[in-house]
Amino acid sequence: MRLSLLLLLTLPPGFLIGQQPQNAWSGYAHDARHTAVSTAAAQPLSRIHWSTPVDLNPGAVSGDLYIHYGSPAVTAANTVLIPVKTGAADGFEIQARSGATGDLLYTLSTDYTLPAHNWTPSYGLVLSTRLAGSLPGRIPENVFESTAALRVRPPAARLTERLYYPGAGGTVYYRDDVDSRTGPAGQIAFYGNALYAASPAALNAGVEISTPITADSSGNIFFGFTVQGSNPAALVSGIARIASDGTGSWAAAQVALNCAPALSNDETTLYFAVSNGAEFGSGSLVAVNSATLATLAQVELTDPRGGLATVSSDSSASPMVGPDGDVYYGVLETACCGSHNDRGWMLHFNSTLTQTKIPGSFGWDDTASVVASSLVPSYKGTSSYLILTKYNNYVGIGTGTGVNQLAVLDPNTAMPDKYSTATVMNEVLTIDGVTPDPNAGFPNAVREWCINTAVIDPSSKSALVNSEDGVLYRWDFTTNRFIESLRLTSGRGEAYTPTLIGADGTVYAINDALLFAAGAN
Repeated sequence: MRLSLLLLLTLPPGFLIGQQPQNAWSGYAHDARHTAVSTAAAQPLSRIHWSTPVDLNPGAVSGDLYIHYGSPAVTAANTVLIPVKTGAADGFEIQARSGATGDLLYTLSTDYTLPAHNWTPSYGLVLSTRLAGSLPGRIPENVFESTAALRVRPPAARLTERLYYPGAGGTVYYRDDVDSRTGPAGQIAFYGNALYAASPAALNAGVEISTPITADSSGNIFFGFTVQGSNPAALVSGIARIASDGTGSWAAAQVALNCAPALSNDETTLYFAVSNGAEFGSGSLVAVNSATLATLAQVELTDPRGGLATVSSDSSASPMVGPDGDVYYGVLETACCGSHNDRGWMLHFNSTLTQTKIPGSFGWDDTASVVASSLVPSYKGTSSYLILTKYNNYVGIGTGTGVNQLAVLDPNTAMPDKYSTATVMNEVLTIDGVTPDPNAGFPNAVREWCINTAVIDPSSKSALVNSEDGVLYRWDFTTNRFIESLRLTSGRGEAYTPTLIGADGTVYAINDALLFAAGAN
């Protein structure tokens, strides 16, 4: 699994670092570090403003939905960009809607096809920040031409938003002026537009983007891709980078399916998980130089009790980088599954991946959210931040009782694990699910929390969380209670979904293949 650099053309590593995105929600878990911390204050959960399908053909609607729906993005001007599945097995489009009314502004079609999978993978778009007027009027025929002339930017240049979304053959489409019904658009192949133009059918048949796209604050984007068979570009599966000027680079890697790459706080290091490709396989966490994609570090993912942890292609867990640079990544337990009640672990490393730190007691299909310690008045410890994770305890699996919880954990303080002999992060707050599970057969069993990344609202010291009971809840960190709830649907078992907050404080949640926009009266 060692990465080998195959192609390289990049801008200087410090270029525009520190320019912050203008958008309200860039994509998966809010930002390039996947902290899920909102910069807008959430509205009260008083009513549903509007809703729209995120799946036009969800298949067997009588059963559970084993489909990972991609996170919407929200612009600074409150346009909501929604990935929508259109076919039974494949097919995606982007719908741009008014955040205030839900009115459809425009639709972007795609030719994207999914990589091989069990549970349906997510379709992961991203809003990127770029300098207006900094690019030539066209994407070069060969995107690997010299970038020297593009390195000096006019001081009056302003930051604008660009939407990137996956296309066929590992290509990425872009759209500028995203708040307008029309705008400049194009397509970029990270391995060269000329190569793609020469053999589109062959490349479309064997190369697929396999993770959500991540954007840094300079307008560079990153994603994983898979390759089946040979192809005219001599590609193998790997991690790709497209710079803000359209130049591309890649390195060989078997990036875990659905694993959105994450950036360090200074954006010089990119983190992602690699796997052996099995549905329930093993893997490592990798750190590479974000400018060159050269490997900096790699650590094998292990169960805290010993043995290899399980990296599942059914999971949408992605690395999260904390304010101190520590890296968190969720896995399943060894000899999958059940030895830890299918809970897995939230593994925890320092920024260089040279030190394994205290794990959390749940990690399966979950990306940790950052909770500033000041948001939890009862906390008396010394950590500057805490993390929020799902804390399900699946009924009938191992010793699971179905008492499914949420938890705020101290990443630097340990306690004995309740479900094993391991030592895990100390529980600062936990809260049980609300709705009894009538089919569980256990007296205290409740419906599962169905979040893969939960949005944190610092303004109200709370998190907005979605449940398979069909209700959206506000979990208040001051009282450790659900102080608001809003019914979205009658409930549905489904793969875990994100919650997010838009530019005007509207709260968005996906339930039963529908996106709901909720807020004040």
